[in-house]
Order: sequence, then C-alpha cells, then structure tokens
Amino acid sequence: MDLLSPILDVACCLWDSTAKRSVYIRELPENLNSLRTAMEELKNVYKDVNENVDREEKLLLKKRTHVVDGWIQSVEAMEKEVTDLLAKGDGEIQKKCFGTSCCPKNCRASYKIGKMVLRKMEDLALKKTEGSKFIVVAEPLPSPVVMERPLDKTVGLDSLFNHVCVQLEDEKVGSVGLYGMGGVGKTTLLTRINNEFLKTRDEFDAVIWVTVSRSAIVEKVQQVLLNKLEIPKDKWEGRSEDERKEEIFNVLKTKKFVLLLDDMWEPLDLFAVGIPPLNNGNKSKVVFTTRLSTVCLDMGAKGIEVNSLEWEEAFALFQKYVGEDTINSHPHIPMLAEIVAKECAGLPLALITIGRAMAGTKTPEEWERKIKMLKNYPAKFPGMENHLFSRLAFSYDSLQDEATKSCFLYCSIFPEDCEIHCNELVQLWIGEGFLDESDDLKKARDAGEAIIESLYHACLLEINYPNYNDYTEGLTKCVKMHDVIRDMALWLACQNGNKKQKRFVVVDEGKSVTAQEVEEWKGTQRVSLVSLTFEEHIESPSFPDLQTLLLGNRRRLFSLPIGFFSYMPNLAVLDLGNHFELDGLPVEISKLVALQYLNLSSTGIRKIPMELRNLKKLRILILNNMGRLQRIPSQIISGLSSLQLLSIMDCWQATKGDCRGLLKELQGLTFMTELSISLCNSVVLPIQTLLNSQKLQRCLKHLKVEQCSDMNFLHLLFPYLEEVELSSCFKLKDVILLHSEKEAVHFTFPRDKYFNHLYRVTIHYCPNLIRLTCLIYAPNLKLLYISRCNSLEEVIQVEESRVSEIASNLSLFSRLRILSLLSLPKLRSICGQSLLFPSLKLMHMSGCPNLRKLPFDSNFKVSEKLVGIIGEQEWWNQLEWEDQTITHQLTPYFMPSRPTIEQKRAKSKKNRRSHHSIATNT
Repeated sequence: MDLLSPILDVACCLWDSTAKRSVYIRELPENLNSLRTAMEELKNVYKDVNENVDREEKLLLKKRTHVVDGWIQSVEAMEKEVTDLLAKGDGEIQKKCFGTSCCPKNCRASYKIGKMVLRKMEDLALKKTEGSKFIVVAEPLPSPVVMERPLDKTVGLDSLFNHVCVQLEDEKVGSVGLYGMGGVGKTTLLTRINNEFLKTRDEFDAVIWVTVSRSAIVEKVQQVLLNKLEIPKDKWEGRSEDERKEEIFNVLKTKKFVLLLDDMWEPLDLFAVGIPPLNNGNKSKVVFTTRLSTVCLDMGAKGIEVNSLEWEEAFALFQKYVGEDTINSHPHIPMLAEIVAKECAGLPLALITIGRAMAGTKTPEEWERKIKMLKNYPAKFPGMENHLFSRLAFSYDSLQDEATKSCFLYCSIFPEDCEIHCNELVQLWIGEGFLDESDDLKKARDAGEAIIESLYHACLLEINYPNYNDYTEGLTKCVKMHDVIRDMALWLACQNGNKKQKRFVVVDEGKSVTAQEVEEWKGTQRVSLVSLTFEEHIESPSFPDLQTLLLGNRRRLFSLPIGFFSYMPNLAVLDLGNHFELDGLPVEISKLVALQYLNLSSTGIRKIPMELRNLKKLRILILNNMGRLQRIPSQIISGLSSLQLLSIMDCWQATKGDCRGLLKELQGLTFMTELSISLCNSVVLPIQTLLNSQKLQRCLKHLKVEQCSDMNFLHLLFPYLEEVELSSCFKLKDVILLHSEKEAVHFTFPRDKYFNHLYRVTIHYCPNLIRLTCLIYAPNLKLLYISRCNSLEEVIQVEESRVSEIASNLSLFSRLRILSLLSLPKLRSICGQSLLFPSLKLMHMSGCPNLRKLPFDSNFKVSEKLVGIIGEQEWWNQLEWEDQTITHQLTPYFMPSRPTIEQKRAKSKKNRRSHHSIATNT
C-alpha cells in the first residue's frame, strides 16, 4: 500500500488535469454560442455609447473623452478578434474523428480554442460593464483662438480696414476706438477685423468678442470673458466683482490677446474688468466700436472715425442689394436707382434697407412711386421705421437730458443739407426756452455750445467751417445733419415715436401745399416753410399751439396778409429772414404777446411799426442787412422791456450818422446784454456814447465802422468785444485802448484784458492807418484781415514801450488761424520780433512787395494745422530767411497766387514807363 499511495496521487492529479482540459474541448460548441451572445450584448452597449458620442459631437460640438475613445477602439478590435475566434472554433467542431460525433481530430487545437473562448467571454463581460457605466462620453471643445463671425463681402471699407490694421501693428497703440453714427458700418468693420485674425491665429493666444450694448456693466463683460476663457464656474460663480477680476487678470496676464468690444455707449473701466495694462510687453490689443467719440478720449484710445461711403462705393452697395436682375430690367431704372441711392447719403444701413425694399421693383412707374414716398414720407417706406429709424433712435434715446433731445430735434426743421450757423442756432434755442440758463445770455450760449459739442460727439451732427477761402468768413462755425439722421429726427418729432402727433411740419424747398394741408397743421407746435409755394389762396391761418414759425428764403414774399399773426397767441420764435421783397410788417404783430425771438434780417422792410414796442417778452431782435430800413422810431426799442440781444448790422440808413438816441434807449433797458451794431459816416459821437456808458461797453460784441471821415483814432474800451470791422475810414491812423490812464472814465478792466474776447479783426481801405499795435492785447485773435492800407509799414511796432514784454506774456498771435495781408505797398514787417504761429492754418500775402521777411526764426515749427501760404511767386522767391531750414519746411505749403487786377495794371503801367524810357533814350 505504501508503494501504491504515491502512484494513486499522481494518477488522481493526472485525472483532474485531464478532466479540466476535456471540459474546454467538450463544452466548446456551447461556449462558442455564449461568446456570440456576449458579443451581441457588447455591440448593443457599443451602439448606445457611439450614438451618444455622435450626438454630442455633432449637435453640441463636444469632443469624446479619451477614455470613451479608447473603449470604442478596443471594442472594435475585440469584435474582430471574436469573429476570428468563432470562425476557428466552428472549424474545429467540424473536424471529427471518423465514425464519432464528439471526438475532435486535434484535441490540442480544440483545447487551446476552448480556453481562448472562455477568456474572451470574460473580456467581453468586462467591456460591457465598463460601457454601461459611462455617464460623460464627451466634453466641450476648447475654444478656438478666433471664433469666425458671419460676414458678407464688405463694400467701401478696404482703406479704413487697412488703416486700422496699421494701427494694430503699431506697438505704441494699445487700444483703437472706431466711432461714427449709427448704421455707418462700425460693427461690420470690427467683424472683418475679427475674421482677419483667422489668417494669423498664431500671433495671439485669444481673440475675444464681447457685445457690450447700452450699459457698460463690468459684471456683464466679466461673465462673457470668464466663459470664453473657460475658467471653471466654481472659481467665479457667486464671487465678488474683485474676485472675478483677479481670475480674469491671472489668466490674461499670461496671454497675448485681442479684446473686441462692440457697441459701447460709455467708457468701460478695463482694469475693473480684469484686463491687464496694455503695453509693449504683452502686445495685447483692445478694439471697440461706439457712436460717441468721447468714449475714445475717455478710454485713451486711438480714435478712428467711420464715415459714410463715397458715392461710387455707396451706389455699388445699393445695387448689390437691389440685385442685378432688377437694375437691368428696364433702361430707365439705373438712373432712378441713382436718385434713390443719393437719398441715403452714403449711410450703409440705409442703402441696405432701401436696397432690399427695392429688390424686385422692375418698372419705372413703381420706382417713381417709391421715390416720391421716400422723399415726402420716408417713415412709410418699407423697412425704414422698423429696421432703420428705430436703430438710429438709440443715439437719441441715449442723450443726456430732455434739453439736449429738444435741441437735436430742432435741427431737423432746417432744410436738407443746410449749413446751420451755430451762433444763430443757439439764439433760436434761447428764444425757444430750451436752455435753463436763458436768463443769462453768456451762460445760455455756453450751454448751447456744450450741447452742440455733445451732439457732434454723439455723431448726430456734423461740424464744419464753410467758405474757408473767404478770408473774412473763414471762422463761421456751422453744423449740418446727415439726411437720414434728419429723416429719423423728423420721424421722432412729427410722430413722437408711435404716437401720430404732428408736432413738426417741415416743407422743404420746391414743394407746394394746398389750403386743406394748411388746415391740418392747426395742432402743430413748429412750422418750417422754405421757398414754399401755395397752390391756392390761403386765408389767415389759425395756429393756437404754434410756438415756432420759420419762413426762410421765400424770395417772392412781398407782404404778409392782413390778420396773418392774429391767431398765433403762443408763438415764441418768428424768423422772416431772407425775404428780400418783404416790404412791411402787419400791425397785428403786436398780438404776438409770447414772442421772444424775431429775425427780420435781409428783408426789404422800410419801417418798423410802432406796435412792435408791445412785444414785452421779446428777448432777441435781429435786424441785419436791412438796407432799406429807415431810422427806428424812438420809444420802440425802449418799449421792449425784456430785450437782451439786438443785432443791427449793415442797416446803414437806420444807424447812419448820429444814432445816439437809439443807443440811449438801449442803455435804459434792464436786461440788455449783447449789442452788434454798424456805424456809418459821422461816428465820433455814437462811439463816445458807447464809451461813456459802462453798460454799453459791456454789451458791445460786434462793431463795424464804415465810410468815416471824422475820426483819427478809434478807442476800443469794450471788454467783451468779439469782432471789429473797419472800412473806408479815411483819416484813421491807429486803433488804441487809450492815450493815458486818465482818458478812460470807465476803465474798469486791466489794460491787457480789454481785447480778451476779440477773435476777428477786418480792416479794409484805411489809407492813413500806420499801425495796429493794440493787437498785442488780443491773445485769442483767430482772424486778421488787412487790405488796401497804403500807409501801414508794420503791423506790430515792438519799439513801443512795453510792447515786447507784453507780446511775450500774452503769446502774440498764438491762436491766429488766418492771416491775410493784401495790397499793402509800404508794409515791411509784420512784427519786429519772431513769432511761433502754433495755430496757423492759412497765410495770404498779396501786393506786399516790401515785405521781405516773415517773423520766423530757428525756433519756428510748422503748425500741424497749416493748409497753405498763398502769395506771388516773385515775392516768395525774394524772401529773406534767418534759417534756411524754415524755407525747406514751408516751401511744400506755398501756393502761387494769381495777380490781382490792380497788380496787373501796375505791372502794365511799369512796363509802359520802361518802354517809354528806352524809346526816349534811343
């Protein structure tokens, strides 16, 4: 037995091993079926996982996780392995020993396959379990450096786009502000800049777009940045503004980024948001769009204005949206299309809106009908109210107060493309009562100027200086409304938004109205009629609510019908200016008891009716260029107890000779503040009256003296004087403040303050004038025009006592923009000392043969504002220069002038004398 035990143990072990291995062989068919079933179950899980991945990748733009991706690939590989294994297993089962049904021919091969099947079933079960546990199969994609934004092909922006790109490449420029009126293409330009970074995405780590809109709320901008920078929400959600700022700062300080801010209406504190300082070190950039140019200034950005398109570009954009088929559908349509496109005045949003509305309009009759609608009732034109005016009105809604809004809407009552003189506009606003400071004219003017500036910076008004080459009028500041902005303003004013109330009635030049239309104006507040013609006789109108009546430029208005003013009890502003043939005022003008502003300039009125003195609320009376006006009867002016401003320029018969009576009436008015007056012929006594009255001294703003032969010296002790014009003052030698301190009875200002407000001096044909040294006391002088003063040798004589010292202290001519010296045959010097002229725009020298040197030395630098120096080529060639570098600096600005008729005559006379001398000698 002892010998048999080990043998039996070995035999048992061999049996157990053989029995286990036989199971792999014996149960192979069954295990193969189980493997097939397990594979099918895994494939079902695989399909579920794959469908989830596809959905999240395609619809949610996510990316599958690495774990899921590895699982899918392993299942796909495993399926191939299982297929191969099943094929081998099925093949072994088919191989049987001859005459048996279960004995395989190759037991070893069957054993190996059976063992592999069981292991593979375990792997399948594990993969199935893994697949069933997937909760997250995909994660959000990392944000691209630049997100492309939808953009159609732009028209007319290439040069501006290139200019912006140059600025962005400049390391000294950290931020750029694109400003301009609504609908001009600022967002389109910013979008193009954004998409341009797709081509150079490696230059920046992040290009981020944020639409800011009305309120520049720091929290809103922070949230957009936190999301786009993929900062986990648990780090900022529910945190304070400072904590969010730190998170943004810590991410952006390591990146080179571009931040694009669209539609900003107020300055945004970038530091409070978390934006690192923009400097040469990180080379990051900020670009934003705004309708307010002040936002660029407040944010320290390089401001670039986006203007309306030039005509060719505008018409190309318009045709693009109308469509080629429509444009070519009839030979007359291209010409009609030009008419429509010009109504848009180059504003892209208007061109696109109206272009889309005209698409498919293929007959000339339809085009003509829509043109009429666009001109007369633009708000009714398809798309104008909902897509254009409503968007432009955001600028109006954002104005700071009701006074500014009223002043803006008021500008729309002027004719289309009208250059509105700022001075006249502010006077009208004062008359309307828009300005709270209207009791104080100086404060009211300042408030009016501030409103003009704010409307300009809001891109709702354009500012320019027309007639720039007219040297006597080159400083006239004017504003103008873009045509589409004006249409929007009239839409707001006439309909008050959605309310159908005609508060404004504006009839532009060349239009006519019927009596029925006039009848419909009864409830209106403001009426502006320019060059209007009536189709029929109009009875005296009844406008109980009318506050403003502007009847400008109706040249055929010979007289106003009897009773015209009888039913306008609330009229505050009446402008009859430029009615050259209007020869009188009806007596019922006295019924305009609420009138505060009256303009009769450039009319043919001969006599002011005595009834005018009953206008006790009248504050502004303008009587300029009334050549036929006779002397104003006494007691009319003194009866205007509220009068603050009187302008009576170029009314030679009314102010000719001794007009002391008029001046004394003005002196007695309590509220009188501003006086502009022309004096003619015997002016010594009227000027002495002005000088003897401290009140009139302070009131005088504009003085013109002409055709005077009794005055050797003109004393100008007027501390608020702004403009002086002297013409044909034959004996005048000098313009002075005073000969000595004792001569000034009312000398209440320091000597050097008396010309502090003087900005314009015009002197013509004063043959005995020898100097104008008094101008050293005019530090704010902007225009100096002197012509035909044959005795003038030097404008400023520095050898006079204290002149050099005072000129230095007051920065002589430091604000002078225009200097015109014409036909001054003896002039040899402008000033004996050198001057800088830092504000000079234009210098015109003609007929000054003895002026051989300009007051420039080596310290002179060409003003950035300089446009040109006009003079004869011969004169320019003979100039003597202290420093030749000055010649090189100024030569590019020199523009040869044509000789005047007088110069031609003088040259011809000289040539004749020369020929005569030669002939005599011969």
